[in-house]
Amino acid sequence: METLFCLPGSSLPDPASIDVPNLDKLVHVFLFATFVSLWCYYFYRKEKSPKTLKIIFFGIYLLAAFNGVLIEYLQRDFIPNRSFDTVDIIADMTGASLAYGVCNIKLLKTSV
Repeated sequence: METLFCLPGSSLPDPASIDVPNLDKLVHVFLFATFVSLWCYYFYRKEKSPKTLKIIFFGIYLLAAFNGVLIEYLQRDFIPNRSFDTVDIIADMTGASLAYGVCNIKLLKTSV
């Protein structure tokens, strides 16, 4: 995932060529939701107690949120033709939050 976010701007397709409003933000939501979901599911399959899973799931959420913020600063400061976008951070956290909530409801409910 980090590889995609760290590509130089010149390596990305021209956003004007894709006629889907806010596609970039939807991609952020999807990628971070997938990241959190897959890691939560991985630990769920390890058959840990619900209390332990709650802690692990929250840690995964925090890691994803921190990662989203960190990537934006890296794009601003170190990656050519990329910029900092607060709305990208919101999209990242939205995806991570949605997945965190769904995993807590669906996975922890079935492990009780």
